[in-house]
Amino acid sequence: MGPIVFGIISSLFLQDLPTEVDFPRELVSFAPASEPLFRGAGPGHWDNLIRERGWVLQEEGTYHLWFTGYIDKKAGPMSLGYATSPDGIQWTRHSGNPIYSADWIEDVQVVRDGDVLYMFAEGGGDRAQLLTSTDRIHWTRIGTLDVRQSNGEPISPGPFGTPTAFKEGGVWNLFYERFDRGVWWAQSPDMKVWTNVSDKPILRPGPESYDASAIAMNQIIKRGDRYYAYYHGLGKEGPGRWCTCVAVSTDLRNWVKYTKNPLTSPGVNQSSGILVPDGSKFRLYTMHPEVRVHLPR
Repeated sequence: MGPIVFGIISSLFLQDLPTEVDFPRELVSFAPASEPLFRGAGPGHWDNLIRERGWVLQEEGTYHLWFTGYIDKKAGPMSLGYATSPDGIQWTRHSGNPIYSADWIEDVQVVRDGDVLYMFAEGGGDRAQLLTSTDRIHWTRIGTLDVRQSNGEPISPGPFGTPTAFKEGGVWNLFYERFDRGVWWAQSPDMKVWTNVSDKPILRPGPESYDASAIAMNQIIKRGDRYYAYYHGLGKEGPGRWCTCVAVSTDLRNWVKYTKNPLTSPGVNQSSGILVPDGSKFRLYTMHPEVRVHLPR
């Protein structure tokens, strides 16, 4: 192939790659509020502590929060709590909490599809599961997700957690981690069987230090023809130093990480971040080990 032809092809290919311009300010520039908005209720309560990814959904003028509560760091059940807020700042716990405690539940995401709310969460053994609700409070467990390799065979035994769902064009996309060593991508037309698009991770830790030890997906949003993955990463500095980061893609398979990651300080736990609409802008909520809000700069 001649150098001119190769140069043209290379130029066209490079034009399709996301660049720094593909990270609009409203998606990456946030200032943390000074105090946590929501935290565990303390000793003597079922939600003495809260952990992992919670979820905030704004509907009908109300902010809805689902969170995981537990008693002790070393042991004990993980139960689901619910709180509401008129402004996303001041929260009121539901009087009937915990609203779900029949099974271990944590790392939740809530997706509305028509009249049904779907909750993707981790269950026992750090395996992804699905629950449904029509009123935000009463949840029915559907079961552990059936995830297959690209050839239709079951994935290898072991954890597959932090499930993150994104529906587009009638197809459900599922992103999940295995031992926090990478993020895999599967698809399903009906959420009954999920088939890997790739049997290799589409997002991996590193090479920078802020997420070099572990990663897991939090959320996928789409703006124009770009997809944005908000994820939490663990740096090399030591245990407990989780942070919130973002990457961009044009096809859900190939991702470019933001060069100014992390969006939150890697020196303290401010992970499991998700974007929530705030008029024409967004708020960034981080969930672990307490709920904080990061407002647009």
